[in-house]
Amino acid sequence: MLISMRTTVRLDDDVLAAAEQLRRERHIGLSEAVNELARAGIGRQPAAKPFRQRTHRLRISIDVSNVAEAIEYLDGNERT
Repeated sequence: MLISMRTTVRLDDDVLAAAEQLRRERHIGLSEAVNELARAGIGRQPAAKPFRQRTHRLRISIDVSNVAEAIEYLDGNERT
């Protein structure tokens, strides 16, 4: 089932030129040319890398029962 919708889209000059070239080469309408270019662009998008949290061993033990002191210690401002 094809549902058609009219809308206004502003195309940059280079995009319009590519759509016009495709339209002339294939003897198709501008809407069909824009749709083909959009579909081609959708297929070329690289898959996003999954996020991976990196962790590092600090090799120190910190008493985190007092958060303010732990933050000061980690910032290098430990009280003596």
